[in-house]
Amino acid sequence: MDLDLNAINLKNVLDHSTVGVVIHAWDTAIVYANPRAMELLEMSYDNLIGSLSYDPQWHFVDERHRRLMVYEYPVNLVRKSGLKMVNEVLGKVDNETGDVRWFLVNAHVEVQGESHADKGFIVVSFNDITDRQSLFSYEHILENAGDVVIVTGANPIESPFGPQIVYVNRAFEKLTGYDRTEVIGETPRILQGKMTDAEACARIHKSLEKQESVRETLLNYSKSGQPYWLDMNIMPLYGRNGEVTHFAAIERDVTESVFNAQQLERRNSELRQIKDSLNKLVEERTRQLQDANIKLEKLAYYDALTGIPNRRSYLDQLQKLIGFCRRHKYITLVGILDIDDFKIVNDTYGHAVGDEVLVALARTVSHHFRVEDIIARIGGEEFAFASVVKDYQSSEIVCRRLLDAARSTQVELSDGTNIAITVSIGTCYLRPEDTCEIDYAMNCADEALYKAKRAGKNRFEIADKSNAKDG
Repeated sequence: MDLDLNAINLKNVLDHSTVGVVIHAWDTAIVYANPRAMELLEMSYDNLIGSLSYDPQWHFVDERHRRLMVYEYPVNLVRKSGLKMVNEVLGKVDNETGDVRWFLVNAHVEVQGESHADKGFIVVSFNDITDRQSLFSYEHILENAGDVVIVTGANPIESPFGPQIVYVNRAFEKLTGYDRTEVIGETPRILQGKMTDAEACARIHKSLEKQESVRETLLNYSKSGQPYWLDMNIMPLYGRNGEVTHFAAIERDVTESVFNAQQLERRNSELRQIKDSLNKLVEERTRQLQDANIKLEKLAYYDALTGIPNRRSYLDQLQKLIGFCRRHKYITLVGILDIDDFKIVNDTYGHAVGDEVLVALARTVSHHFRVEDIIARIGGEEFAFASVVKDYQSSEIVCRRLLDAARSTQVELSDGTNIAITVSIGTCYLRPEDTCEIDYAMNCADEALYKAKRAGKNRFEIADKSNAKDG
C-alpha cells in the first residue's frame, strides 16, 4: 500500500507533534503555533498569534548567556539571509524567575506558489533540550565555584568604558559586596583603588591588547572599601569563527596568604634591624609611639575641622582655670558665642561654605585671645571661651572686641562675593568667692546667650547677679 501524502492531515500531525512549531508571516507576525510550542513557550494561543519578533515579551540568549538582539532571532536571521538555520542552541529566559529553557532550533522559509518567490512564511521548530543542558551546566559550575569568575567583552578595552563586565558569579558577589546588577556593563576598574599596583594594571592592559593570557596578583577593594588581594588568571575566550570575543578572569582570594607573607617579611626585616642595631630600633619605636600618642591626643582634644580645642579639651582646661582664679582671687569670664542665622548660610551657599565660615571664625577667635585664655569649638556653630579679667568693665571690653572681630570676619566666594557674619555672645561672670561648678557656669553662659539672641542678636549678655548688663 503506497502512502498518499496529500491525504494526510498536516495540521493534525503538527497538533500531536512533540516538536514545537511556530509559523511566522513575512512581517514576523505569528500565524500558527502548535500545542507543543505553546507549552514550551508557556504562552496561550491568543497571546502568541499576532505577536511580532519585536514584541518586548521575548528574551532570548545564546549558549554563553548573551542576550540576543532582535535581529539575531531565528525568524529575522532566516528572513534576511534566506538560508536555513540548523540545530542552533537558543535559550528563552523567564522574565519573572530568570530561569532559562533551552531549545535546539531549526528554521527555514516556506514559499507558496511561484507568485511568492521572494516572500513566504518562516517556519521555526524547536526541541526542548533543557534536561540535556542541565546534565552538564557550565553556568551551574561557574555559579557554585569557590573562585571568583568575571567575564568581560573583548572590545573596547580602553578606559573609561572598557572592558565591560558581562558576567560575574556568586563568589564575586560574596567577596566584593556588589550585586551583579550593579557591575554588569561596568569595567573591572571600579574595584581598583589608590593602592592598586599601577604597573601590574599596565601589564594586564598590554596582555589584553595582544589578546594573550596573563597572571597577576592585584590589590582590589570591595564595595565597602575593604581591601583584598587576588591571584588573577585572565585568558581570552574564542568564538566560533576563531576570533577573541571575551576575556575570562578566574580570581582567587589570597588576602590571607599575602598578609602572612607581608607579616613574615616585616618580621624578618625587624629581626635584621634588631641584629644590626637594637638601640636604633628601640629609639625608632619610642619615637613612633610618641608620634602616635600626639596624634591620638590631637584627635581626642582638638576639633577636626577648625583645628582648635574641642568641648572635651575646653572643659578640662576650664576646670583648671576656675581653680586657679579661686586660689589667686581672680575673676573668671566664661562665655559661649553662636553664629547668628548660620542655618541660612548653609541653606544658601551649602555646607562647604558653612565650613569655611567656621574655620575663618575660629582663626579670628584664636587671634583675639591671649595664650593663657581658653577657646574651643563645642559643637555646630557654637564656640566657647574663658578668660581671666580684672573687673566687670574688662568683661565688657572683651565681649565688645569679640563682637567687632566677628563682624570683620569674611569669607570670599569664587564669584568674588564676600559673606559677613555676626555672633551673639553669652557670658557668666564668676567671682573668686563663687562656688559654682562648671555645669552651672556653662548653663549660666548658655542662658545669657539665648537672652542675647532674643534681644536681637549681634550683641552680648553678661550674666552677673549683682550687675546684669547687655551690649
